[in-house]
Amino acid sequence: MDVVTAQEMYEWDQVAIESSGLEGKLLMENAGRAVCFDLEKKLSKHQKIVILIGGGNNGGDGFVIARTLLNLGYSIEAWQVVPDSKVEGGSHFHKRLLENSGFPLYHLEQITEIRESLVGADVIIDAMLGIGMKGRLRGLIRQVVALSNEQEAFRIAVDLPSGVPADEGIDVDQAFEADYTCIIAAVKISALVENTRVYYGEWNVVEIGLPVKKLPSSTRKVWQWEDAKRAFPKRRANSHKGSHGKGLIVGGAANMPGSIAMSARATLRSGAGLLTVAAPGSAIQNVAPYVQEATFLPLQEDSGVVNGQIDTDVSNYDGVALGMGMGRRLKSHKLVEDLVCKVESPLLIDADGLYQLKDILHLVKERTNPTVLTPHPGEFAHLVDQSISTIVNAPFYYSRKFSETYGVYTVLKGPVTIITAPDGRQYVDLTGNAGLAKGGSGDVLSGILLAMMLQSNSIMDALNIGCMVHGLTAEMLTESEHSMVDLLATDLIEGLSQTFRTFSF
Repeated sequence: MDVVTAQEMYEWDQVAIESSGLEGKLLMENAGRAVCFDLEKKLSKHQKIVILIGGGNNGGDGFVIARTLLNLGYSIEAWQVVPDSKVEGGSHFHKRLLENSGFPLYHLEQITEIRESLVGADVIIDAMLGIGMKGRLRGLIRQVVALSNEQEAFRIAVDLPSGVPADEGIDVDQAFEADYTCIIAAVKISALVENTRVYYGEWNVVEIGLPVKKLPSSTRKVWQWEDAKRAFPKRRANSHKGSHGKGLIVGGAANMPGSIAMSARATLRSGAGLLTVAAPGSAIQNVAPYVQEATFLPLQEDSGVVNGQIDTDVSNYDGVALGMGMGRRLKSHKLVEDLVCKVESPLLIDADGLYQLKDILHLVKERTNPTVLTPHPGEFAHLVDQSISTIVNAPFYYSRKFSETYGVYTVLKGPVTIITAPDGRQYVDLTGNAGLAKGGSGDVLSGILLAMMLQSNSIMDALNIGCMVHGLTAEMLTESEHSMVDLLATDLIEGLSQTFRTFSF
């Protein structure tokens, strides 16, 4: 499932028209009909439906939707909310087709004319602006959006809610608040960005007949279940513990043993063959009873916190995870720098390790083996010297720029998780729920990711699969045993067996 900007969507439409001979008005017909077939799952014929139609392609889709639903017997009031001069090209063609089919089309000039219709509507469909939206809503459309949002009607947006840009990094002061959005052809970035995704409500993407083999390849995609089934590492009948990777987890402190303990247990629950936990001895005594299958490496410590370098040959490990519960003291910084330079296998850095990383990013850039960073927006903002709000508003841009600059894989965590490769490719994981908003969830994710990296031939596949397993586990647990309120990180670890058993990889 592709994720596109407004410009990329325009390019797709242009390629479709030029390469396959599809006319713009035929694309509108396809889009409008695809939306109608999708919306029939949401609508019933006893409902009063008001459709708001603008100019441009979104308005053209709206004219097709109105005509198609009327032909199907739905109770529709179609309102054109822009002057006739704004309805051109394919949109004008479909407007005429609607009118020539014998159906009424109301022209809005003052907000008072539509107030009664919106107040009495069961469903309001927004087909006013589409991806051409720039700046803030103005004039009559702003009034229509405000009045629509006040109603108790079920609100549906076509492609994207009016007032919401297709792209990221743009503040929205007012927009149509959809309960459901029928997205056309490809997901728009704004559906996945925190400050704009709230306007979409639930959403679905419909296919409209674009010539997919001719379209420019998108560097952004939503990772889906079919992708996970294809890429999940298979276990052979004659495999042994060495076949599934030898991992090392480094971190822990006397006052934070739970972080590294949860990471270690999640790593083992996710299929790693062998695991060593390196932590201060004062932490190990608390971790060991919880993770009996691991071996342990005591680190030099000072007052329960890691002190200095690691005195072992790290070249024997197939993957290393660093940072969970390590602490932010200066002496921990030496350990992070030491491992960044010494580890010759994939290295995952999370939590306190990320805090210690900022001053040595030049060393990260020099690494020849894969480096994976797993920040939440606050940690990432610290790394790139930006405000958290800046990161939240433009996560695709900043994570891509960072990954390309330093040659790292970035797993930017959040309600929507964005996984970015050093070459700029990006995947989006949509699994999970608010039950994951608990301390320790990130530690569990790091353990799962390390295990997947140890077992997979592709770092990108491993990260995508790991994020999906983490999110799906939360979803399954809150559907059965837990609520989003009481779900704990330790519950996730024990729930992993259900995830792996339920989905036959």
